[in-house]
Amino acid sequence: MIILHEPAFAKVNLTLDVLGKRPDGYHDLRSIMQTVSIRDDVTLTLGTGQPWKLTCNWEELPQGPDNLAWKAAEVFFQNARRDPEGLTIDLFKRIPAQAGLGGGSADAAAVLRALNRHYDAPYSILALAELGSLVGSDVPFCVLGGTAMVEGRGERLRKLPDLPECFFVVCKPDFSISTPELYQKLDRTVIPKHPDHRAMESALLAGDLGKVADGIYNVFDPVVTQDHLELNYIKSILNTYGSLGQQMTGSGSAVYGMMPSFEFAAVACNMLKDHYPQIFIARSV
Repeated sequence: MIILHEPAFAKVNLTLDVLGKRPDGYHDLRSIMQTVSIRDDVTLTLGTGQPWKLTCNWEELPQGPDNLAWKAAEVFFQNARRDPEGLTIDLFKRIPAQAGLGGGSADAAAVLRALNRHYDAPYSILALAELGSLVGSDVPFCVLGGTAMVEGRGERLRKLPDLPECFFVVCKPDFSISTPELYQKLDRTVIPKHPDHRAMESALLAGDLGKVADGIYNVFDPVVTQDHLELNYIKSILNTYGSLGQQMTGSGSAVYGMMPSFEFAAVACNMLKDHYPQIFIARSV
């Protein structure tokens, strides 16, 4: 048997814009995404000689073919025309579910990277990301990682300059959001403001963390906040204790604050942890 280990890193959206509905029912997006150090651990055991199996430390998550990690393995082996002769996928989860942090996509991307490395890289990183688009919309970015512009349904990627060094306080409140319902609500809403992607790219190119923080914006944020005002409370605490900018990530419900140092991050985290146990301090990856 062969055992492979791979970290699966979460993502946050520095910007997120919804450009419109596509004929296939999905939406065209434009988003600058950033990998952060909140991570799951993925272990693959090949050559078990047994039917495929997936285990996870969170029992509430799918532990079979409906899990994105399982789907990623299926896609890889079908396209690479390989047979693992039995496979077990073990997921150790830390990334909160239904948070907008891409936890399931990160696990799927980790499976693709680990298998690609084991089989002597039959796919380039961009080809592997394209393979990931068959699994889920956020999987291509999670394969690539770092700082990138993501467009279309998530399949079009463009690497951007690295985010200047900073820390994130990521806070997941108790409630979760139905992504399909949120898109339906956004379709009925006039979007009053859109992120300025050109300004964000310029700030990244200049390595200006303050301007990056000034430019973060997610069109889903006000739509969710009007129904869940506690997001404003979380943002106000982050802002009070040193955040350069704060917003919801993805379709929620996690909120992050961009902190200039670990010391600021630790204080803000300490002020929120009693009410919000799912709180993390992370760095860009």
